[in-house]
Amino acid sequence: MSRQAPAVVAAVVAVAAQIVYPLVDGDARDTVTVVVVLALTVAAVAHAWATRGGRWTAIMLAVTAGLGLFSEIVGTATGFPFGCYAYADGRLGPELAGVPLLVPLAWTAGSYPVWIAVTHVADRTRPVVRVALVTVGIVGWDLYLDPQMVADGQWVWCSPHPAPPGLEPIPWTNYLGWLLIAGAIAVTLAWLDRSRPTSTRREDVVPLSLFLWTWLGSALAHAVFLPELGWSALYGLVGMGIVGVPLVTRSRRAGTISECSPTPRPVFDDRAPEWPR
Repeated sequence: MSRQAPAVVAAVVAVAAQIVYPLVDGDARDTVTVVVVLALTVAAVAHAWATRGGRWTAIMLAVTAGLGLFSEIVGTATGFPFGCYAYADGRLGPELAGVPLLVPLAWTAGSYPVWIAVTHVADRTRPVVRVALVTVGIVGWDLYLDPQMVADGQWVWCSPHPAPPGLEPIPWTNYLGWLLIAGAIAVTLAWLDRSRPTSTRREDVVPLSLFLWTWLGSALAHAVFLPELGWSALYGLVGMGIVGVPLVTRSRRAGTISECSPTPRPVFDDRAPEWPR
């Protein structure tokens, strides 16, 4: 666990910052947003490095952040694949082509815990199931993220397309775009993990905890502390729950089996020993 200490510390910082988020506003909230994304990214990268090695981590980071940045630059310039939108100027730090450099890190921060959770739900013998669950799980995470950031004015939508009920003004095309990019990330991670043994839940406790915290904590925060995001709480709870429910069910089942398994007892042979003749 000492190798995972940086991941643990970063995860604690991220959770603490998320708790503070509803309590502040203005520049302070922008600062908290930056801290959350950076801390979650560090937690993901540090955990991946400790458990999967440098090469795996480098490819994961290049794919998640690289595809995220590419899609955002194309998206803000052309409206494809998400729809017409633009980021607020100067609120989240340095930018490239109108996209804050923090944004691609958010793709890494959101994708990695979902991937780890799915590896504990579907093994590598079911790659199609893995890809589908990761794709849906990442989109489920955005069902929390997008409404929260739009409500805070971090980006604005100018798309003529209608929005899902309760998620105005975010158009439905946004979620189609997320399905496309998340699917590409999922396929790449499935390929990357194709021959790696599945980690234990103990080894993956940091990203699994962050997944559960995001799934359930965001639902609570949006429903109670950010009440204007009530619909987002429902959509995100259901979306991430497609991964979260089987994860919790399997974890409980595994714990029950472990607790109920009889402890092996030594077998004694009470027959009289045979003496050599």
